[in-house]
Amino acid sequence: MSASSALDDFTFYDPFDGMRFGPEQCFLCGTPTTPADFVPVFANWLMSRYNLHSRQIKLLDLSIVTYQDLRIPCCPRCRTKHVEPLETQVEAAAGKGVEALRSLDDKTLYLWLGKMFYGVLVKELLNELEPLAVPQYPLAENARMLRRFQAFFQCFQALRVPVEFEDFTPASIFVLEVDATQDDMPFEYDDDLSTLAFSIKLDNAVITACLVDNGIIQQAMRRVYQDANRPLHPVQVAEFKARVYYAAYILNVVPDYFPRSRKPGATHIEMDTLIDDITGDIFNPWENAAYGQSLLEMWKRWNIPLAEIMQDPEQPLSFLYEADGEPRQLTRYPEENQGNKK
Repeated sequence: MSASSALDDFTFYDPFDGMRFGPEQCFLCGTPTTPADFVPVFANWLMSRYNLHSRQIKLLDLSIVTYQDLRIPCCPRCRTKHVEPLETQVEAAAGKGVEALRSLDDKTLYLWLGKMFYGVLVKELLNELEPLAVPQYPLAENARMLRRFQAFFQCFQALRVPVEFEDFTPASIFVLEVDATQDDMPFEYDDDLSTLAFSIKLDNAVITACLVDNGIIQQAMRRVYQDANRPLHPVQVAEFKARVYYAAYILNVVPDYFPRSRKPGATHIEMDTLIDDITGDIFNPWENAAYGQSLLEMWKRWNIPLAEIMQDPEQPLSFLYEADGEPRQLTRYPEENQGNKK
Protein backbone atom coordinates (compact mmCIF):
# COMPACT_ATOMS: atom_id res chain seq x y z
CA MET A 1 0.00 0.00 0.00
CA SER A 2 1.48 3.36 -0.97
CA ALA A 3 1.73 6.37 1.29
CA SER A 4 -0.63 8.31 -0.97
CA SER A 5 -3.36 5.69 -0.78
CA ALA A 6 -3.06 5.66 3.00
CA LEU A 7 -4.32 9.24 2.95
CA ASP A 8 -7.61 8.04 1.49
CA ASP A 9 -9.80 7.33 4.52
CA PHE A 10 -12.05 5.14 2.40
CA THR A 11 -9.28 2.66 1.55
CA PHE A 12 -9.41 -0.60 3.55
CA TYR A 13 -6.16 -2.22 4.66
CA ASP A 14 -5.67 -5.94 5.36
CA PRO A 15 -2.40 -6.90 7.11
CA PHE A 16 -3.41 -10.57 6.93
CA ASP A 17 -2.93 -10.40 3.18
CA GLY A 18 0.73 -11.38 3.16
CA MET A 19 0.88 -11.48 6.99
CA ARG A 20 2.36 -7.98 7.29
CA PHE A 21 2.80 -7.49 11.03
CA GLY A 22 6.36 -6.22 11.32
CA PRO A 23 7.56 -2.75 12.36
CA GLU A 24 7.84 -1.48 8.79
CA GLN A 25 4.22 -0.42 8.27
CA CYS A 26 1.45 1.28 10.21
CA PHE A 27 -0.83 -1.28 11.88
CA LEU A 28 -3.90 0.68 10.86
CA CYS A 29 -3.30 1.84 7.29
CA GLY A 30 -0.12 0.12 6.06
CA THR A 31 1.87 3.31 5.45
CA PRO A 32 5.65 2.75 5.80
CA THR A 33 6.89 3.71 9.26
CA THR A 34 10.16 4.43 11.05
CA PRO A 35 11.23 2.99 14.44
CA ALA A 36 10.01 6.21 16.05
CA ASP A 37 6.47 5.73 14.72
CA PHE A 38 4.52 3.67 17.23
CA VAL A 39 1.75 3.72 19.83
CA PRO A 40 1.66 1.73 23.06
CA VAL A 41 -0.77 -1.17 23.02
CA PHE A 42 -1.96 -0.10 26.47
CA ALA A 43 -2.19 3.68 26.36
CA ASN A 44 0.13 5.85 28.42
CA TRP A 45 -2.79 7.17 30.48
CA LEU A 46 -3.77 3.60 31.32
CA MET A 47 -0.24 2.57 32.28
CA SER A 48 0.24 5.70 34.39
CA ARG A 49 -3.09 5.41 36.21
CA TYR A 50 -2.50 1.78 37.20
CA ASN A 51 1.32 1.69 37.40
CA LEU A 52 1.58 -0.84 34.59
CA HIS A 53 4.80 0.19 32.86
CA SER A 54 6.98 -2.48 34.47
CA ARG A 55 4.24 -5.05 35.17
CA GLN A 56 4.84 -8.30 33.32
CA ILE A 57 2.69 -10.31 30.90
CA LYS A 58 3.38 -13.93 29.94
CA LEU A 59 2.76 -14.69 26.27
CA LEU A 60 1.76 -17.96 24.63
CA ASP A 61 5.37 -18.94 23.89
CA LEU A 62 6.10 -18.44 27.63
CA SER A 63 8.18 -15.33 27.01
CA ILE A 64 7.76 -12.40 29.42
CA VAL A 65 7.20 -8.80 28.36
CA THR A 66 6.24 -5.68 30.27
CA TYR A 67 3.25 -3.54 29.42
CA GLN A 68 5.51 -0.73 28.26
CA ASP A 69 7.25 -3.14 25.86
CA LEU A 70 4.00 -3.79 24.04
CA ARG A 71 3.75 -1.30 21.19
CA ILE A 72 2.70 -1.35 17.56
CA PRO A 73 3.89 0.70 14.56
CA CYS A 74 1.58 3.60 13.78
CA CYS A 75 2.08 6.43 11.33
CA PRO A 76 1.81 9.99 12.70
CA ARG A 77 -1.46 10.59 10.85
CA CYS A 78 -3.25 7.55 12.28
CA ARG A 79 -1.82 8.26 15.72
CA THR A 80 -2.99 11.88 15.90
CA LYS A 81 -6.22 11.58 13.91
CA HIS A 82 -7.56 8.23 15.07
CA VAL A 83 -5.77 6.50 17.99
CA GLU A 84 -5.16 9.42 20.33
CA PRO A 85 -8.71 10.85 20.06
CA LEU A 86 -10.12 7.41 20.87
CA GLU A 87 -7.88 7.08 23.92
CA THR A 88 -8.80 10.59 25.07
CA GLN A 89 -12.51 9.77 24.85
CA VAL A 90 -12.21 6.54 26.84
CA GLU A 91 -9.83 8.10 29.37
CA ALA A 92 -12.39 10.80 30.13
CA ALA A 93 -15.17 8.25 30.59
CA ALA A 94 -13.01 5.92 32.69
CA GLY A 95 -12.22 8.79 35.04
CA LYS A 96 -15.95 9.22 35.75
CA GLY A 97 -16.70 5.58 36.49
CA VAL A 98 -18.99 2.76 35.42
CA GLU A 99 -21.96 4.77 34.21
CA ALA A 100 -19.79 6.98 32.01
CA LEU A 101 -18.20 3.92 30.43
CA ARG A 102 -21.66 2.44 29.87
CA SER A 103 -22.71 5.67 28.17
CA LEU A 104 -20.07 5.18 25.48
CA ASP A 105 -21.51 3.56 22.39
CA ASP A 106 -20.59 -0.04 21.61
CA LYS A 107 -18.57 1.01 18.58
CA THR A 108 -16.25 3.18 20.68
CA LEU A 109 -15.68 0.45 23.25
CA TYR A 110 -15.22 -2.11 20.48
CA LEU A 111 -12.51 -0.02 18.81
CA TRP A 112 -10.77 0.67 22.12
CA LEU A 113 -10.74 -2.98 23.16
CA GLY A 114 -9.86 -3.98 19.60
CA LYS A 115 -6.73 -1.81 19.52
CA MET A 116 -5.38 -3.54 22.63
CA PHE A 117 -6.43 -6.98 21.46
CA TYR A 118 -4.79 -6.50 18.08
CA GLY A 119 -1.60 -5.15 19.64
CA VAL A 120 -1.23 -8.25 21.80
CA LEU A 121 -2.14 -10.48 18.85
CA VAL A 122 0.58 -8.94 16.67
CA LYS A 123 3.16 -9.56 19.40
CA GLU A 124 2.05 -13.19 19.64
CA LEU A 125 2.16 -13.67 15.85
CA LEU A 126 5.65 -12.17 15.60
CA ASN A 127 6.85 -14.31 18.50
CA GLU A 128 5.69 -17.44 16.68
CA LEU A 129 8.35 -16.74 14.06
CA GLU A 130 11.09 -17.21 16.69
CA PRO A 131 9.38 -18.61 19.77
CA LEU A 132 11.00 -19.08 23.15
CA ALA A 133 8.88 -22.23 23.39
CA VAL A 134 6.58 -23.55 20.66
CA PRO A 135 2.94 -22.82 21.64
CA GLN A 136 0.68 -25.86 21.89
CA TYR A 137 -1.71 -24.34 19.35
CA PRO A 138 0.12 -21.85 17.12
CA LEU A 139 -2.20 -19.02 16.10
CA ALA A 140 -0.80 -18.67 12.59
CA GLU A 141 -1.40 -22.34 11.75
CA ASN A 142 -5.15 -22.38 12.34
CA ALA A 143 -7.03 -21.34 9.19
CA ARG A 144 -10.37 -20.84 10.97
CA MET A 145 -8.72 -18.75 13.65
CA LEU A 146 -6.99 -16.58 11.05
CA ARG A 147 -10.35 -16.10 9.35
CA ARG A 148 -11.72 -14.82 12.67
CA PHE A 149 -8.79 -12.43 13.04
CA GLN A 150 -9.26 -11.17 9.49
CA ALA A 151 -13.00 -10.66 10.01
CA PHE A 152 -12.28 -8.76 13.21
CA PHE A 153 -9.74 -6.49 11.53
CA GLN A 154 -12.11 -5.70 8.68
CA CYS A 155 -14.56 -4.19 11.17
CA PHE A 156 -11.74 -2.74 13.27
CA GLN A 157 -10.85 -0.60 10.25
CA ALA A 158 -13.73 1.60 11.46
CA LEU A 159 -11.10 3.24 13.66
CA ARG A 160 -9.69 4.82 10.49
CA VAL A 161 -12.29 4.38 7.75
CA PRO A 162 -15.65 6.13 8.30
CA VAL A 163 -17.69 2.95 8.59
CA GLU A 164 -21.25 2.56 9.84
CA PHE A 165 -22.47 -0.92 10.74
CA GLU A 166 -25.81 -1.71 9.14
CA ASP A 167 -28.21 -3.02 11.81
CA PHE A 168 -25.55 -4.90 13.78
CA THR A 169 -22.66 -4.48 16.19
CA PRO A 170 -19.55 -6.57 15.49
CA ALA A 171 -19.01 -7.52 19.12
CA SER A 172 -20.76 -8.49 22.34
CA ILE A 173 -19.71 -5.98 24.99
CA PHE A 174 -20.62 -6.08 28.68
CA VAL A 175 -19.82 -3.43 31.29
CA LEU A 176 -20.14 -4.74 34.85
CA GLU A 177 -19.84 -2.98 38.20
CA VAL A 178 -17.78 -4.47 41.01
CA ASP A 179 -18.76 -3.84 44.63
CA ALA A 180 -15.92 -1.54 45.67
CA THR A 181 -16.20 -2.60 49.32
CA GLN A 182 -15.30 -6.18 48.38
CA ASP A 183 -12.57 -5.45 45.85
CA ASP A 184 -8.91 -4.54 46.21
CA MET A 185 -7.69 -5.02 42.62
CA PRO A 186 -7.78 -1.74 40.64
CA PHE A 187 -6.65 -3.23 37.32
CA GLU A 188 -6.90 -6.64 35.68
CA TYR A 189 -6.54 -7.78 32.10
CA ASP A 190 -6.95 -11.14 30.41
CA ASP A 191 -7.80 -12.45 26.97
CA ASP A 192 -8.29 -15.56 24.90
CA LEU A 193 -6.80 -14.77 21.51
CA SER A 194 -8.20 -17.91 19.90
CA THR A 195 -11.81 -16.87 20.58
CA LEU A 196 -11.29 -13.08 20.53
CA ALA A 197 -12.54 -12.82 24.10
CA PHE A 198 -11.12 -9.89 26.04
CA SER A 199 -11.62 -8.40 29.50
CA ILE A 200 -10.18 -5.39 31.27
CA LYS A 201 -10.89 -4.03 34.77
CA LEU A 202 -10.65 -0.31 35.51
CA ASP A 203 -11.26 0.26 39.23
CA ASN A 204 -14.86 -0.89 39.81
CA ALA A 205 -15.72 -1.29 36.11
CA VAL A 206 -15.11 -4.52 34.22
CA ILE A 207 -15.48 -4.51 30.43
CA THR A 208 -15.75 -7.99 28.90
CA ALA A 209 -16.26 -8.73 25.23
CA CYS A 210 -16.20 -11.18 22.37
CA LEU A 211 -14.90 -9.11 19.47
CA VAL A 212 -16.25 -10.97 16.43
CA ASP A 213 -19.69 -12.46 17.06
CA ASN A 214 -22.14 -9.80 15.81
CA GLY A 215 -23.62 -9.53 19.28
CA ILE A 216 -24.76 -13.16 19.33
CA ILE A 217 -23.35 -13.85 22.81
CA GLN A 218 -24.87 -10.66 24.19
CA GLN A 219 -28.25 -11.75 22.86
CA ALA A 220 -27.83 -15.24 24.33
CA MET A 221 -26.82 -13.78 27.71
CA ARG A 222 -29.34 -10.94 27.82
CA ARG A 223 -31.09 -12.31 30.92
CA VAL A 224 -27.82 -12.96 32.77
CA TYR A 225 -26.56 -9.49 31.86
CA GLN A 226 -29.80 -7.93 33.06
CA ASP A 227 -29.56 -9.84 36.35
CA ALA A 228 -25.92 -8.73 36.69
CA ASN A 229 -26.80 -5.03 36.38
CA ARG A 230 -25.92 -4.34 40.02
CA PRO A 231 -22.76 -4.10 42.13
CA LEU A 232 -21.28 -7.60 42.10
CA HIS A 233 -18.75 -9.35 44.27
CA PRO A 234 -15.52 -10.00 42.29
CA VAL A 235 -16.18 -13.75 42.41
CA GLN A 236 -19.52 -13.11 40.67
CA VAL A 237 -17.84 -10.98 38.01
CA ALA A 238 -15.37 -13.81 37.43
CA GLU A 239 -18.30 -16.21 36.90
CA PHE A 240 -19.88 -13.84 34.40
CA LYS A 241 -16.58 -13.68 32.51
CA ALA A 242 -16.37 -17.47 32.52
CA ARG A 243 -19.78 -17.61 30.86
CA VAL A 244 -18.73 -15.13 28.17
CA TYR A 245 -15.39 -16.85 27.52
CA TYR A 246 -16.98 -20.28 27.33
CA ALA A 247 -19.74 -19.01 25.03
CA ALA A 248 -17.03 -17.58 22.76
CA TYR A 249 -15.32 -20.97 22.82
CA ILE A 250 -18.41 -22.87 21.66
CA LEU A 251 -19.49 -20.23 19.14
CA ASN A 252 -19.68 -22.08 15.84
CA VAL A 253 -19.89 -19.25 13.30
CA VAL A 254 -17.53 -16.71 11.78
CA PRO A 255 -19.32 -13.68 10.32
CA ASP A 256 -18.42 -12.33 6.90
CA TYR A 257 -18.41 -8.58 6.30
CA PHE A 258 -19.06 -6.66 3.11
CA PRO A 259 -18.53 -2.92 2.69
CA ARG A 260 -21.14 -1.46 0.38
CA SER A 261 -20.00 0.52 -2.64
CA ARG A 262 -19.71 4.14 -1.67
CA LYS A 263 -22.04 6.47 -3.48
CA PRO A 264 -20.63 9.73 -4.86
CA GLY A 265 -20.51 12.31 -2.11
CA ALA A 266 -21.14 9.81 0.70
CA THR A 267 -19.36 10.62 3.95
CA HIS A 268 -19.17 7.03 5.19
CA ILE A 269 -19.23 3.40 4.09
CA GLU A 270 -22.01 1.08 5.22
CA MET A 271 -20.89 -2.37 6.32
CA ASP A 272 -23.14 -5.40 5.90
CA THR A 273 -22.67 -8.79 7.49
CA LEU A 274 -23.59 -12.35 6.63
CA ILE A 275 -23.25 -15.66 8.39
CA ASP A 276 -23.15 -18.00 5.42
CA ASP A 277 -23.54 -21.37 7.14
CA ILE A 278 -27.14 -20.99 8.25
CA THR A 279 -27.69 -24.75 8.30
CA GLY A 280 -25.44 -25.39 11.29
CA ASP A 281 -25.93 -24.56 14.95
CA ILE A 282 -24.84 -21.12 16.15
CA PHE A 283 -23.25 -22.71 19.22
CA ASN A 284 -21.70 -26.11 19.69
CA PRO A 285 -23.32 -28.08 22.56
CA TRP A 286 -22.82 -26.64 26.05
CA GLU A 287 -20.88 -29.12 28.17
CA ASN A 288 -20.86 -28.53 31.91
CA ALA A 289 -17.51 -30.27 32.36
CA ALA A 290 -15.83 -27.90 29.91
CA TYR A 291 -17.63 -24.90 31.41
CA GLY A 292 -16.37 -26.05 34.81
CA GLN A 293 -12.81 -25.70 33.50
CA SER A 294 -13.59 -22.13 32.49
CA LEU A 295 -14.88 -21.42 35.99
CA LEU A 296 -11.77 -23.05 37.48
CA GLU A 297 -9.56 -20.71 35.47
CA MET A 298 -11.53 -17.58 36.35
CA TRP A 299 -11.74 -18.50 40.04
CA LYS A 300 -8.01 -19.16 40.52
CA ARG A 301 -7.77 -16.07 42.71
CA TRP A 302 -10.07 -17.74 45.26
CA ASN A 303 -8.54 -21.25 44.99
CA ILE A 304 -11.92 -22.87 44.39
CA PRO A 305 -11.22 -26.52 43.50
CA LEU A 306 -12.79 -28.26 40.53
CA ALA A 307 -14.37 -30.83 42.85
CA GLU A 308 -16.37 -28.07 44.53
CA ILE A 309 -17.25 -26.43 41.22
CA MET A 310 -18.53 -29.72 39.81
CA GLN A 311 -20.02 -31.17 42.99
CA ASP A 312 -23.28 -31.36 41.04
CA PRO A 313 -22.30 -32.25 37.46
CA GLU A 314 -25.73 -31.15 36.23
CA GLN A 315 -25.46 -27.71 37.86
CA PRO A 316 -21.93 -26.32 38.31
CA LEU A 317 -21.33 -24.00 41.24
CA SER A 318 -22.76 -20.52 40.77
CA PHE A 319 -22.44 -17.33 42.77
CA LEU A 320 -24.63 -15.39 40.36
CA TYR A 321 -27.71 -17.56 40.91
CA GLU A 322 -29.35 -19.49 43.69
CA ALA A 323 -30.32 -23.12 43.11
CA ASP A 324 -33.86 -22.01 42.21
CA GLY A 325 -32.52 -19.70 39.49
CA GLU A 326 -33.05 -16.42 41.34
CA PRO A 327 -30.20 -13.85 41.32
CA ARG A 328 -27.92 -14.39 44.28
CA GLN A 329 -27.02 -11.61 46.68
CA LEU A 330 -23.41 -12.07 47.73
CA THR A 331 -21.77 -9.46 49.93
CA ARG A 332 -18.80 -11.51 51.05
CA TYR A 333 -16.83 -14.58 49.99
CA PRO A 334 -16.20 -16.91 51.76
CA GLU A 335 -19.60 -16.73 53.38
CA GLU A 336 -18.96 -18.64 56.62
CA ASN A 337 -20.11 -15.80 58.83
CA GLN A 338 -23.21 -14.98 56.80
CA GLY A 339 -25.08 -18.18 57.43
CA ASN A 340 -25.98 -18.47 53.76
CA LYS A 341 -25.98 -21.71 51.85
CA LYS A 342 -23.01 -22.10 49.53
